[in-house]
Amino acid sequence: MSVETAVYEKLSCGSTICGVCPRKCVIKEGERGFCGVRENQDGKLMSLVYGKAVSSNIDPIEKKPLFHFAPGSRALSVATVGCNLRCDFCQNFRISQDWTEISGRDLSPDDLVEKANKRGCSGIAYTYTEPTIFLEYARDTMKRASPELYNIFVSNGYMTKEALDEVSDFLDGINVDLKGGEEFYRKHCGVPDMEPIYTILGELSDRDIHTEVTNLIIPGVNDTDDEIRKRVRWIKENMGSDTPVHFSRFHPDFKMLDSKPTPVETLERAMDIGKEEGLNYVYCGNVPGHRSESTYCPNCNSLLVKRVGFRVEEFNLKRGMKCHECDEDINIRGEKFIPEKLFKD
Repeated sequence: MSVETAVYEKLSCGSTICGVCPRKCVIKEGERGFCGVRENQDGKLMSLVYGKAVSSNIDPIEKKPLFHFAPGSRALSVATVGCNLRCDFCQNFRISQDWTEISGRDLSPDDLVEKANKRGCSGIAYTYTEPTIFLEYARDTMKRASPELYNIFVSNGYMTKEALDEVSDFLDGINVDLKGGEEFYRKHCGVPDMEPIYTILGELSDRDIHTEVTNLIIPGVNDTDDEIRKRVRWIKENMGSDTPVHFSRFHPDFKMLDSKPTPVETLERAMDIGKEEGLNYVYCGNVPGHRSESTYCPNCNSLLVKRVGFRVEEFNLKRGMKCHECDEDINIRGEKFIPEKLFKD
């Protein structure tokens, strides 16, 4: 099912300018944009993936990763084919880049909401590929889901303010993958300018949308102390010290099979840098059993949320999201979606 896209401009020559991401693809009649899923049909820009879920699974919210939104809850995770980046380390490359035709199971927005409710989910996550490229599908699902279900994006952040405007009223939380510096984005992601990603991160903060940041650390590529410090310093100064940051371990995949997995020591050093720069919540990702899977109070260091893998084993927060020992306010959102059994009071 094709539907007209929400953010584009018509040109007198019959071409269209897509407005959902900073590429601003100029698309001639009968052609598609960079992402491969938005096509000019008779002068109208149409989404080819509306209602075409190439993947729909039930995941713990911690898998996104989102550690500070509705801990212990489950989300229906949905994606379509396509992406507006070309990351050569992508772990979902078969559905993001390495596909030849539009595929997926027919699931309408109403179908997704019904499925989430039937499976006991607290929300819906738009993830696996880049939700910006299936914006209209996500937006319409979000409208139907809210406020009974939460809505979460897992995104590369390469979107326009106009695209964010389409969903921000229904977007409860987002994890943005801040991958590296300018050269990294040009060489490994096919992005000529990363400034729009910083712009969107600032917009998310200004709109008070719960935001967590993931940084995949690749050995010899984006793992120097100076690079990491520059990224976390920007986060602290522009998004605040309570922004959760996940330093994620790289595993060889797609076009980077010859690279080595990230040493755990490198991730721990990144965490140290984050703390030195004043971040209150820093985590190691893809390191099962690491102490940093859990959340601790930044004031008294009490254990607040004990995680083992993606499972919450202890929850030591008072209602109102305060530390059980010192009453420190903790930046955890989505209290109404936290399973009741986790609360002790």
